[in-house]
Amino acid sequence: MRMTDQITPTAYLLESIATGRVFEDTGWLLDPPGEKNPTLIRAIYKNKQLYPKDPGMGIYKFADWLPIRRALKGSSAPVTYKSEGLAKNLGLKNLYITFSGYWPEKGVHMRTCSFKETEAFTVCGRLSDEQKGKVLVVASAGNTARAFAQVCSDNQIPLLLCVPFDNIDALWFDAPLDPCVKLVVSEKGSDYFDAIHLSNLICGMEGFFAEGGAKNVARRDGMGTTVLSATTFIGRIPDYYFQAIGSGTGAIAAWEANLRFLEDGRFGDHKMKLMVSQNHPFIPIHDAWKAGSRAMLPYEDALARLHVEQIDAKVLSNRKPPYPIVGGLFDALVDAGGEVLTATNSESIAAARLFEETEGNDLHPAASVATATLIAAVKNGKVPTDAIVMLNITGGGEGRFKQENNLHYLEPEMVFPIGATVDEITSKIGQLKWPCQ
Repeated sequence: MRMTDQITPTAYLLESIATGRVFEDTGWLLDPPGEKNPTLIRAIYKNKQLYPKDPGMGIYKFADWLPIRRALKGSSAPVTYKSEGLAKNLGLKNLYITFSGYWPEKGVHMRTCSFKETEAFTVCGRLSDEQKGKVLVVASAGNTARAFAQVCSDNQIPLLLCVPFDNIDALWFDAPLDPCVKLVVSEKGSDYFDAIHLSNLICGMEGFFAEGGAKNVARRDGMGTTVLSATTFIGRIPDYYFQAIGSGTGAIAAWEANLRFLEDGRFGDHKMKLMVSQNHPFIPIHDAWKAGSRAMLPYEDALARLHVEQIDAKVLSNRKPPYPIVGGLFDALVDAGGEVLTATNSESIAAARLFEETEGNDLHPAASVATATLIAAVKNGKVPTDAIVMLNITGGGEGRFKQENNLHYLEPEMVFPIGATVDEITSKIGQLKWPCQ
């Protein structure tokens, strides 16, 4: 792995949210050692107050609250600014937009145009010597795969992506990737759940290890930099937080960042209301929350796949989100106070058009969903006009980026049927070679 060591490793411990037990991060911990009940773990940083570093450090300017051992090249931090155009259109006095994507005029240069880069640069910055010679495995519905592929290619980190076949058009890049990045897919008609299942089987093989999803503190705290950006720019914790969700990991991260700011003590003593959203008709988190259920409700496989086909925001199609787990989205919504909203494709398209007209940049479908629910919430009187509102634009500028660059697509090495056996998967994956191992 070729990495840059231009930063002092962050001092932190880990805590089991279920038991409160604190322990050292001995490597790539995703679960609390010795505990049987499912729970997330949380990073407890030595620096209780956040002091952002030089903006030239990209996302690592927030290193005080990132569980990293080293910095990687090429990162860009989310940028927050006070809205004028959209705010005026909606009648909001204090609308702040946190933008992750491609918008050079605003100082944000994410080449994959998605806030998933915040995850990739932090997760890969957490890698330790014990991972050398092994292959990182990441399952994704699209944007996460693109972000990890770019970061790992640029920094020579062996990576295997597992993505549904129908989502591989999301794997575009402005230059050919290094061969240390490889892609396998679940067959046409499969969904994100199938890609996760494939990745889990591969992670059981020697020489591979799981990125960990929501269980990885680096992923959550990387995503939480959106709230670090907003709060330090505004000078206080927002009152309302709007974001579209697939797994809900970004909202969990936002809640955790809020809790750290409470401990910091300089940015307010309140919790922002989590206004999270899904793309109708794929709304399993919405349905569970409205039913008052910690457990996800039954969702028949064929119906779930049909609903995934019908939504524009494919990245919001997680059937097994970290919603019920201790410290997960259910707990975040209960503690912070929140709502799960929905937007249709047509509502989201209209919101994206309004954003581009009033703010000047294009949006990813997921960010369009979030914007649509903000518009509806204001119209329905759910948000006071003088409230401090943070709109987390999780991806944008892709249209412009594609116009300015020649695109290269990552082709899959293998396609696996949904019912592929462990032996079949093991045999085929064993044929792959990574030159950077």
